[in-house]
Amino acid sequence: MQTPKLRDSKKKQIKDLYPLGELPEATILTIAKWIVYQCAVGKNDITGEDWGDIFAKAIEGEHLARPLGLADVVHGNLCWSVKSVKDKTPHACKNLRIISGRNSPDYSYNIQNPHEDPQATGTAVLGIWNERVNIATDNFGRLRTATLIRNFNKLDFTFFETEITRFPTNEYRWEVNKNGNLEGYNRRTDEHSFTWQPHEAQFTIKYNVPDSALRFSVKRPPVFDFEKTIANLGFDSSWVRFIKP
Repeated sequence: MQTPKLRDSKKKQIKDLYPLGELPEATILTIAKWIVYQCAVGKNDITGEDWGDIFAKAIEGEHLARPLGLADVVHGNLCWSVKSVKDKTPHACKNLRIISGRNSPDYSYNIQNPHEDPQATGTAVLGIWNERVNIATDNFGRLRTATLIRNFNKLDFTFFETEITRFPTNEYRWEVNKNGNLEGYNRRTDEHSFTWQPHEAQFTIKYNVPDSALRFSVKRPPVFDFEKTIANLGFDSSWVRFIKP
């Protein structure tokens, strides 16, 4: 559904590249092509940065050098937070935990003892997330996740998207688990939604993988022969310049 046009709206109208989670086949093929290339140059896996580059190329967007709020990849006034997670069976994966940033209540709210009042600390953690959402949407508009679940040994992948919104802080209760981490639960459903680790201020969100997620596999290519590749590039000693102190 498109954003409604209002007389008093100051935001630019947002036009989606494609419906949520419905990547065009050509875009999936481009993603697959870059995965094949990563294999061909000898990589055994891809990093989160690699996935950001691949997704940006596939949608003809820009992978930001540093996130703006939660925005990693942008295209016009659309933006995505890109995440990649390992799983043994990406095609069967039903839910997963995604590290979604380092949220420091100490730095942001001067909460020096996070266990003294878990509810206040959890509210502060969500407050940091919400502000990052605000920064991204103030600059670009619609914000989504672009999550790739991967098994690089089998070259099986699942892609799904979700709309990213603010979390109403009063809808969650927080408690300390046996490891000293804080866990956030939805007050209405009692579902475990978040985990926050005081040691590294790591904030983790639990996601359900939708049945509509895009599942695909890629054929493994042969790895480029090093000597042949160097020869094809025309490499010789003149490419190297020694710097004297």
